[in-house]
Amino acid sequence: MIVTAEQRDETDGFYRELTSFEDFADVADIDRYQPAPDDWLVVIADISGSTKAIQEGRYKDVNLVGAASITAVLNVTQAHDIPYVFGGDGATLLIPPAALPDVCRALVKTRHIAMAEFGLDLRVGAVPVHRVRDDNVDVLVAKYRLSPGNFLAVFSGGGVGLVDKLIKADNGTHGYLLNNDGGEGGLDLHGLSCRWEPLAAQRGVMLSMLIQALSSDREKAADIYRQVMAGINEALGFKLENNQPVQAANLRFRWPPKGLVAEAQATRGKKWFLIRMLDLYWECLVQLILETFELKLGAYDAALYRRELRANTDYRRFDDTLRLVLDCSPGEVINIERVLVAFRDQGAIAFGTHQADTALMTCLIFSLTDSEHVHFIDGGDGGFAVAAKQLKAQLTEKP
Repeated sequence: MIVTAEQRDETDGFYRELTSFEDFADVADIDRYQPAPDDWLVVIADISGSTKAIQEGRYKDVNLVGAASITAVLNVTQAHDIPYVFGGDGATLLIPPAALPDVCRALVKTRHIAMAEFGLDLRVGAVPVHRVRDDNVDVLVAKYRLSPGNFLAVFSGGGVGLVDKLIKADNGTHGYLLNNDGGEGGLDLHGLSCRWEPLAAQRGVMLSMLIQALSSDREKAADIYRQVMAGINEALGFKLENNQPVQAANLRFRWPPKGLVAEAQATRGKKWFLIRMLDLYWECLVQLILETFELKLGAYDAALYRRELRANTDYRRFDDTLRLVLDCSPGEVINIERVLVAFRDQGAIAFGTHQADTALMTCLIFSLTDSEHVHFIDGGDGGFAVAAKQLKAQLTEKP
């Protein structure tokens, strides 16, 4: 069904009404999805040249800027339930046309901060859904339930991949890039933080994976993803919960956090950097005391927050590419690689993997009172951005 602007009042809540699903093996099942409204826009923000920054050891900065693009949009679109997916060095979002001016200003300001504070080139663009459908692909969207009140988006239909190509190919003449002035006023990045220590692998290796089915037939592609997930589950002994990258044993908070300078740079607004740092030093000292002694102060309940945090991580995600971060033993890594290579040899998939000792977590806090917070996971030392190089190489080869 194509939704027109005239029907907007009846359908603005389409994303909220979708059925949530917890069995991630069915993430590519097209029956789980609804078509995005025809006049909504797919927005993509990604860091150009992120590989160089990662080679310089700046993967935490890369993750923070990627998460900032989500935070900036959510903070100016509070009247809407915005679907989004974190990509490590960027993000994909789906917005209504009425929100485009505010989103454009917010993302242009985010781009300015990325360059001024971190020296990172954040490319941002938007493409209407109807433009995607002109090429006989679609933008299908559904909710993935992490816990009550906490959802991530999942996208299917091939449209997100096409939007990414259109934005990257735009030299400024196609109208997809968001390049206008961000306007007056500061940027609201309230809720964005990166205070937890890198998550040490408990089983030996943090394995980041990117997997794309090569079939253009949606039902066949869904079946491929289902088989790949079944193979990965079998390689892990059908106990995927043991491979969740965030565990009680590796959830560590120190003072001052290593990511505090980056958080101050991103969120200081018009404050002097030193003033923002002092504010964060104090906040983190209080948090350290609460975490150390498992205390509760106001809406922050240390023990409850850690339990909710482990549930609200995005170590499994899908946006026409299956993205996983798993804590694996060396033997499990070998078994998973065998599964992926077997599917690759059949011409069914292209994939990229990356191994690290740690994973990184960037947090987005909506409301501790309502237990609404999500936590973005990426592999250490480059994670998804490094895995993407192998994936792109395979996509250019004949299987």
